[in-house]
Amino acid sequence: MSSRFAPRPTRTTVRGGDTTLRGGATTQRADATPVPRPATAPHRPAATPKHRTWTPPAPLDLALTLGPLRRGPADPTFRTTPDGSVWRATRTPEGPATLRVALRAGTAEADAWGQGADWILDRLPRLLGAEDSPADFTARHRLVAHTERRRPGLRLVRTGLVLESLIPSILEQKVTTDEAYRAWRLLVRTYGEPAPGPTPAQARMHVMPDPATWRHVPSWEWHKAGVDNKRAATILRAVRVAERLEEAAAMPPEEARARLELVPGIGPWTSAETVQRSNGAADAVTVGDLHLPGIVGYALAGEREADDARMLELLAPYQGQRHRAARLILLSGHTPARRKPKMPKTDIGLL
Repeated sequence: MSSRFAPRPTRTTVRGGDTTLRGGATTQRADATPVPRPATAPHRPAATPKHRTWTPPAPLDLALTLGPLRRGPADPTFRTTPDGSVWRATRTPEGPATLRVALRAGTAEADAWGQGADWILDRLPRLLGAEDSPADFTARHRLVAHTERRRPGLRLVRTGLVLESLIPSILEQKVTTDEAYRAWRLLVRTYGEPAPGPTPAQARMHVMPDPATWRHVPSWEWHKAGVDNKRAATILRAVRVAERLEEAAAMPPEEARARLELVPGIGPWTSAETVQRSNGAADAVTVGDLHLPGIVGYALAGEREADDARMLELLAPYQGQRHRAARLILLSGHTPARRKPKMPKTDIGLL
């Protein structure tokens, strides 16, 4: 679990990343024909949505559960509204879909538009943590137990979709969150398509590009978005085998991670960040993050300089539920003062 979900004194944080890339980095040729940008959808009356309800068997906090799917405050695929509703624009195996979900008297009420409306509504319980097993978790530390009592509605999301979590995770390798969020926002707005149905006022939501569109993003557009050749090449390699990677959503988390890590440029950090969302992986603790080991070490042992090995040692009592334990630690707000300097924003022209 990335440490960006911890309360922090500043918005710009440093992300972890995979330390090695296997294979050669390839980018779109400068003389390649650019893919046409999606046209703005003409104004038309909103189609009647498809509707579904689901009553969770235990308390559910919608914001905590779906929050990890949001990639920054201006993510064009994710919005929240003052009435507590969460909106998602997503690409399902059956086509684009827009989902609106809200809790009303303990029941999740969902509306969906687009070709993928039935697909996403059929999986609404899974998305909201129906397959999560918080009862399997036993707090071993007072801080963790206290946070668990304060956050009874935390469930681990499971989208059943790999690329929509994998691509932004690749963008977050070795850069600040602000840089990664900006890249995701620009690329989705430029090459994605307008979300079907209505969207919140002034939100301009977009669905992530399909694999064919990602493959034809010109090299200069990656550069304009601040994405270096290594990350762009990793995304291009991933979308070329998109169907095989999407199969990982139905695999046990460890097998899913192994499948993802067959792609050069995808390592343990990125695979963990992905399956936490796509597979609801309760044990996929993130290693390689700059701040998470120190946060876990400080929360559980009062140690400010813990590394990955020490973090895994401290989380060992939570084997099988280490990701949930890390989420609760981050939500506790019990974090050490920052001592490491912030990573400077990357000038990809120097790479």
